Amino acid sequence: MGSYAVFLRGINVGGINIKMADLRDALETCGFTDAKTLLASGNVVLSSPLDAAAVKQECEKCLRGAFGYEAWVVVLEAARVAQLVDDCPYPDDDRSTHTYITLSSDPSVLEELEAAGAALEGQEQRRLGPEALAWLAPADGTLDSPFSKVTAKAKFKAATTTRNLRTLIKVRDAAATLAAG
Repeated sequence: MGSYAVFLRGINVGGINIKMADLRDALETCGFTDAKTLLASGNVVLSSPLDAAAVKQECEKCLRGAFGYEAWVVVLEAARVAQLVDDCPYPDDDRSTHTYITLSSDPSVLEELEAAGAALEGQEQRRLGPEALAWLAPADGTLDSPFSKVTAKAKFKAATTTRNLRTLIKVRDAAATLAAG
């Protein structure tokens, strides 16, 4: 039985509103009986005998059926989330910048994002692995930052989602609790 973190793309923004209790209920109905949600931005930890690719497929199918939208998720093993948190070179709490990690289910999409970020003057970023790119944004203007605008493009929707480092720390801790429990 593996422990996983499931990151939903684009919920509770842009008209797709899902209550976390409803999300847990839907996942339970689909066989993920110990799913736990974190925050209201589509972060879930769960365990499953399936591998990460099959968890992704089943979660997307479940969400599409339960909520009627084109659902995309990125699924990582819990241990990998912990490793990404440990490997991130940027601070989790800084007054002038916020640390984000863009997660992807498709390494080639992340390569394209990495190249786009490298072309932006002053964009601080670091590749953490085939599925993750850490980057910094000004604390008072994340959504207006040039790289944030790049990551929000429609062509990246199906394969990526972005979380701040503080959220990933919470997901890591919840996944560790789930695995221990």
